[in-house]
Amino acid sequence: MAARSRIFTLLLALAGLLAGLLPVRAAEAPAWEALARGAIVLFRHANAPGTGDPSGFRLGDCATQRNLDQAGRDQARRIGEAFRGRGIAVGQVLASRWCRAQETATLAFPGRVEGEPAFDSFFEARERRDAATAAARRILEGWQGPGALVVATHQVNITALTGIVPRSGEGVVLRIENGQIRILGRIQP
Repeated sequence: MAARSRIFTLLLALAGLLAGLLPVRAAEAPAWEALARGAIVLFRHANAPGTGDPSGFRLGDCATQRNLDQAGRDQARRIGEAFRGRGIAVGQVLASRWCRAQETATLAFPGRVEGEPAFDSFFEARERRDAATAAARRILEGWQGPGALVVATHQVNITALTGIVPRSGEGVVLRIENGQIRILGRIQP
């Protein structure tokens, strides 16, 4: 059984390497082009098994939170590699203060991450939804560049802003035009 597990892990790693060598999926091309012109991308944090946070959750104490697994850490690194490989200039990297969002952003864009409470999860505190979404929207509306704005946040935050339910590690690329959020594409994990 251990041999099968090692073979499966090796095949997954090989598939990940090959995926990095393949051309951009046609559906993603407009998203990458928009990012090259200074768009905004909201990434759902990379893979972190489970839902919500354990009881006893404390902000700033990763031992009390749901965190990235190895697949999530690999996914986060691939996000950064994809940006660097395409020569996408990143102007700013913001992240929820939850450890899984911070780690996603840090692994993708080392040394660039700024914690931003407006992008903190409100999954366990739905009464914060409207205020958090309004604060996040103000930040997005104020983005002028240069470069792309990268945000690592949570599914509930992205859904509240865009109506999209992203997968772990997925990015939703957008611009604010005439006060409206315009979805430009999606980047798959």
